[in-house]
Amino acid sequence: MNAPTATLRPEAAAVPVDLAGVKARQQHMWASGDYAAVGTRLQIVGEELCEALEVSAGQKVLDVAAGNGNASLAAARRFAEVISTDYVPALLARGRARAAADGLVIDFREADAENLPFADASFDAVVSTFGVMFTPDHEKAAAEMIRVCRPGGRIGMANWTPESFVGQIFKTIGAHVPPPAGVRSPALWGRREHLADLFGAHAARIDTRLRRLVFRYRSPEHWLEHFRANYGPMLKAFAAIDDAGQSALADELTALAGRLNVSRDGTMAAPSDYLEVVIDRR
Repeated sequence: MNAPTATLRPEAAAVPVDLAGVKARQQHMWASGDYAAVGTRLQIVGEELCEALEVSAGQKVLDVAAGNGNASLAAARRFAEVISTDYVPALLARGRARAAADGLVIDFREADAENLPFADASFDAVVSTFGVMFTPDHEKAAAEMIRVCRPGGRIGMANWTPESFVGQIFKTIGAHVPPPAGVRSPALWGRREHLADLFGAHAARIDTRLRRLVFRYRSPEHWLEHFRANYGPMLKAFAAIDDAGQSALADELTALAGRLNVSRDGTMAAPSDYLEVVIDRR
């Protein structure tokens, strides 16, 4: 799954930036830890997105920046012909193992979301759950999704909003580990206005719906332990600062999870809003 180094700043970049260098560092970051241990708990998002897109049997579906394959699995359960892509081979391997365990047929391929190795108009639906939003070059990634989706097809995404739990996680991290200068916030993909800028010229319609995923863990401390060990952006952020900085960051993240916790049974249930997006390709 493509992802940023720790940034969720809302403003657009105004300074030159080495996007290729940023992408290389991101790829290394997502190969660290074990994102699949986090990603598998987001499966419901892929199911809901496929329902919103009305994915049906026989459709050709491309999952972009698929991570360990949540949306890919959901589409395959609906008997679609699915290609699942990511630029981290280890994540594709985890998705392949999940598909085999469920008896699902999915074609897993290594691919860069900003340079998809497919012909124009190859797919009936192009999807991404918390993946393409983290590409460094927003316009290039959007253009690739548009290019490979056939006219009359659909593009579907799930993107974290700036105000969400995940958005606040990245803001907290960014206060301790500054993001690369000039890299635009991935949270822009959680804004309808930004999506209209990226896709509007090729969209007959853009439908957005605010949805909520609840992060359920034993406690805020358990959540932090799990994310710190497995979630690449957090793992790398902690590794980049000294012991005092690590302690301060851990305290702030635990407090954030505690403030958002709505559980009534002593565990953790922290809601995080995301924007569900369905675009009808013109």
